[in-house]
Parts: sequence; structure tokens; C-alpha cells
Amino acid sequence: MSKAMQKPNIILTGFMGTGKTTIGKRLAKELSYNFIDTDVMIEKRAGRTIQKIFEELGESAFRKMESAVVSEIAGMQGQVIATGGRLMLDPGNAAALSQTGMVFCLVATAEEIFERVSKDNQNVRPLLAGEDPMARIVNLLEQRKDGYGRFSQIETSLKTPDEIVNILLARFQIKFRSTIAHKRQ
Repeated sequence: MSKAMQKPNIILTGFMGTGKTTIGKRLAKELSYNFIDTDVMIEKRAGRTIQKIFEELGESAFRKMESAVVSEIAGMQGQVIATGGRLMLDPGNAAALSQTGMVFCLVATAEEIFERVSKDNQNVRPLLAGEDPMARIVNLLEQRKDGYGRFSQIETSLKTPDEIVNILLARFQIKFRSTIAHKRQ
């Protein structure tokens, strides 16, 4: 088995509010892996919130920061990585993180996403600023449908975090076994 696959990463992608951070933390604990939230890394390095980065520097600068973080963490192993909602839609980012990990896309209905982000008082969602956030969610989900569709899908609507973690663990173990078998041939 190659060194890169001794402890393959689990990369969680998907739209905001699908549970990447909540599930990622629980999954990392279950596997005794480290947890990385790319948005938190960016905020710490920039010394400001994502909302402030968008306001002061623009989305383009934020996307460059995302790519810089990906370059740093791509070679690590034994990580559960929760990515920003659009990070894995960039082909370079997806290729880099896929090298040493398995990507799972958490999905939820637009209604569930709206409910979750509306209750989240800790995170401001710059992409949902405006008069009709529900319409914006629907529009963004449609725009990202094909990009997210490239990854193994895990439905999170109407499921508890523990149920989602169990589904991810089962899929990870199946994929990991097939990776081991393929490497031995």
C-alpha cells in the first residue's frame, strides 16, 4: 500500500448548511483523525471573517485563499476535511484533495438548508445576502448540481448527525477496502 493511502483523508463537500462541519467533527472523533475546516483556516490566516474577506477583498481573493489552503493540506493524511461550499467545484482543488482522500458530497433539500442556515447565528453567509435567500439557495443549488454530482452523495435531510456519520463510515470502509485490494494487485 502506498504511503499516501495508509490513512486516506475524508473530504466533505457540499452546499452550505448540509452539515460538513458538524458531521466532520464527529467523523474525525470516531476515526481518531484530525479535523480541518478550510473556512476556519482561511479566517484565522486572514484575521477576519469570510464575510469581511468578501466585503473588503472580494470573492476572487477568497478563492485564491482557498486554493492556498488546499495546496497546504493536500499532502496530509488522516484528516477529515470540511471544505467551503464551492471549494471542490474548482477542478484544481478537487484534483489536489482527491489524491490522498475520498470525497463525499453532503446534500440536503433547499428547504432544509434554508432552515439550518436561518438558525445559524454564528456564521454569516455572504452568498445569501439579499432579499430572497431561499430563491438564492435554489439558484445556487441548480448552478452547482453538476459539480456536486461528480462526488459520492450522502443525503442529510431528515437524518440525525449520528445517522449520517454511520452512513459515511460504512461507505468509507467499503471504499477503503477496495483501495487496499486494488493496491495489492
